[in-house]
Amino acid sequence: MKRFRGIGLVLIVLMVLAAQAATAEQVKITYWQYFYQTKVELMDKLIAQFEAKNPDIKVEQVTFPYESYNQKVAASIPAGEGPDVINLFGGWLPMYVKANYLQELPKAAFPASYFKSTYYPFVADSVQFGGKYYSAPTAVRTLALIWNKKLFKEAGLDPNVPPKTLDELVAFSKKLSKYDAQGNLVQAGLAMQPNGQGHSYIREVLFRQFGAAPYDATGRKVTYNNANGVAAVQWYMDRIMKDKVGYPNFSTDDVTAFKAQLAAMNIDGSFRIATLKAVKDLEWGAAELPTYKGVKSNFASFWTHGIVAGVTGKKLDASVKFLKFITSPEAMEQWLAAVGELPANPKIGEKHKDDPYVSIFLKGLPYAHATAYVDEAGQRTLFVNMIDEINLKGSKTADVVATTAAQEQKLIDDFWK
Repeated sequence: MKRFRGIGLVLIVLMVLAAQAATAEQVKITYWQYFYQTKVELMDKLIAQFEAKNPDIKVEQVTFPYESYNQKVAASIPAGEGPDVINLFGGWLPMYVKANYLQELPKAAFPASYFKSTYYPFVADSVQFGGKYYSAPTAVRTLALIWNKKLFKEAGLDPNVPPKTLDELVAFSKKLSKYDAQGNLVQAGLAMQPNGQGHSYIREVLFRQFGAAPYDATGRKVTYNNANGVAAVQWYMDRIMKDKVGYPNFSTDDVTAFKAQLAAMNIDGSFRIATLKAVKDLEWGAAELPTYKGVKSNFASFWTHGIVAGVTGKKLDASVKFLKFITSPEAMEQWLAAVGELPANPKIGEKHKDDPYVSIFLKGLPYAHATAYVDEAGQRTLFVNMIDEINLKGSKTADVVATTAAQEQKLIDDFWK
């Protein structure tokens, strides 16, 4: 009996030593993304799946508030204290590359042919800078008009027939707006949030529908400072100042207002699908963005993943494996189910063409435009300030558009110097 006990002790010791050896050989990498509840929860699940398949790699997820994300990146990566794999908005890529935050993805694992065969064309074009590929996304986004079916019924509108043109959108939004005895808006017919999706809607949808492309083919010259561009901005301002169907920060913001059923319509992104489905008693629908004189346009964007500059050796190998996994078809399917963002691979997206929500956002991709930002936060702020200048100070739309265009041109010129 003592003999068997001795053998058992030896086996236990060997097992402990083996476990310690395995732990010692395990490579640890860190993944950063901004905090968005459904994305964080999904990434925890993806990390668990990845670690189960790769027991020699440990992945730690670290998140920060969106508002302070880039500040944290700027303070940490140059000091060598940042992540190994990072999630970034596609519009930040030029800024991240210029600041030396990212390294070119290894060509052996991510050749040009991989991007061309895996992603929508606009994605493959947008994840490269200077002819080199620096990131790979899991999902893409488009915009759609979403509407509250209950509020449509209350207004005497068919809950299954949304507006299809800008003229109909105006008529519907007027009918859906409600005011108190003092004339204060208590139910927005159409949410107007420039610092949400509003600035992108103006830039890539209204400008183009009114005949004013936001930039030239190189993306380096602002081209919306003309009569058509002014008309597009004026249309947006008229909904706020003339028709008073919505205004910036009504009921905190457009998302809060729509979820609380205080806004009947909103223009929002596909990433909101899972969030809205989870709202109790919210009957809502999604439709392609209303057209103007038959012109369709949409805004496409995405968050993408890159490997931080300075990551080498086993950490680089582990980071490549992890990046491959979180951009795989398997991950894209889970991302769609949990977050609502569209698969970045058109073949995966095609499988969901019959989904009543996903299919609508997918329809916007063929005629969508991805903005080539050089400073997404700065360019967004210029458009938000443009709306405030007209709305709060009563400045002439043409004058403010001209000033905004000049400011944005300087911002772009400074970047490319």
